[in-house]
Amino acid sequence: MSRVLVTGADGFVGQALCPLLENVGWTVHKATRKPRTGCFAVGDIGPDTDWRSALNGVTAVVHLAARVHVMADTTADPLAVYRAVNCAGSENLARQAALAGVKRLVYVSSIKVNGESTGSLPFRATDTPHPQDPYAHSKWEAEQALHRIAAETGLEVVVLRPPLVYGPGVKANFLRLLGLVERGLPLPFGAVKNRRSLLYLGNLADAIRICLSQPAAAGKTYLLSDGVALSSAELVRSLAAALGKAPKLLPVPPMLLRLAGLLFGKSAEVGRLLDSLEIDGSAIKQELDWQPPYSMTQGFAATADWYRKKPT
Repeated sequence: MSRVLVTGADGFVGQALCPLLENVGWTVHKATRKPRTGCFAVGDIGPDTDWRSALNGVTAVVHLAARVHVMADTTADPLAVYRAVNCAGSENLARQAALAGVKRLVYVSSIKVNGESTGSLPFRATDTPHPQDPYAHSKWEAEQALHRIAAETGLEVVVLRPPLVYGPGVKANFLRLLGLVERGLPLPFGAVKNRRSLLYLGNLADAIRICLSQPAAAGKTYLLSDGVALSSAELVRSLAAALGKAPKLLPVPPMLLRLAGLLFGKSAEVGRLLDSLEIDGSAIKQELDWQPPYSMTQGFAATADWYRKKPT
């Protein structure tokens, strides 16, 4: 093991990944936007970010930092803003990394590059990408830029496309769902029979760990999941069990839920609760002999434990 730079080290994934890498022998350079003790403050990420100090002596990079998906983006040109950070910012980092002698860069992309939902077949890395919003487009463009730089410089690029990641510290919709289940509020998903893949934070961190060191990972794109796909109803039941609560599910027909989403301008949000998004994560298991170290039940238990203990 040697030195690895982790961007976004103080974020949701970074806070789980950095201790794991340190525990297995890596010396971790932690890059953050704002100054923090023991970290390299790099400021806003974009085409002009100076990474030289953070890259000094580094042999590998894990690029987590990004402009994340925003549900109701109010910027005048969302795609331009996403591109500046996620595409141009990633390309700039990769070029500086190659100049600094970095051997490998692991890029955490998004399953949204594949698309928003699946039909009868799960998503695979070999599928034709079908990004549908500015965030997904910027992630796909970043992947392509990184592979171009790899071809030009010899930098080894590994791309990971996770679905929704949950675990201690989770935010946004998953956190809101935890709150609804914990309060015992009735939820209208009893008749929903979709299939959605999720990824526990500890499993993502471990997959990154293996992709940093396995020679066979170079140049590959891997889709990740816990290996289990749940319906929205099963998700509620599983979270309720982890929280020690009784699930309250109403069997509302999905057609009525979609109509309500349309009427209230929430079609995208409702679609995420009703549509399927299933992942075939077999490639990383077969090629790198990797298995998720945590079951979904363990992931939900850890998340519920954090939720119960967090300040209100």
